[in-house]
Amino acid sequence: MEKLTHIDEKGQVRMVDVGQKDDTKRIAVAEGFISMNPETLAAIVDGTAPKGDVLACARVAGVMAAKQTSSLIPMCHPLLITKAQVECEPVHAGEREDGLVGIRVQATCGVTGKTGIEMEALTAASVACLTIYDMCKAMDRGMQIGEIRLLRKEGGKSGIWVR
Repeated sequence: MEKLTHIDEKGQVRMVDVGQKDDTKRIAVAEGFISMNPETLAAIVDGTAPKGDVLACARVAGVMAAKQTSSLIPMCHPLLITKAQVECEPVHAGEREDGLVGIRVQATCGVTGKTGIEMEALTAASVACLTIYDMCKAMDRGMQIGEIRLLRKEGGKSGIWVR
């Protein structure tokens, strides 16, 4: 089993010292899915949701969240993000094997630095989904957020990883 880098020799949590690592270009892609009633999806797609443009707001919220990740996750390094992009794709009936409809969110974050950017991409996808929930909860309290996961990461010592 690999040694946990956020635990010191006494078993206490710590921020990893990345000072000696080389700067490399790093990219991470994460996704999430929020399922909802077909009527809720229709209101989002048609632009008739009561709170306005749900997907535009979710994209902006995801980018803002990526930039704040180190303020939310205690051992996460603050990064000078060079890219934060959030895409929201409607998923209609019949497009998934499980029959769920909703919005698939994909977040791509980049940095040139000493440590990875996976947490920023995961945070962006999560907060974009939460924003969709917030903007549509009056129509559909049964929405469900899930499938938050890393799809790809590039850069650093470990190179490329793909789900």
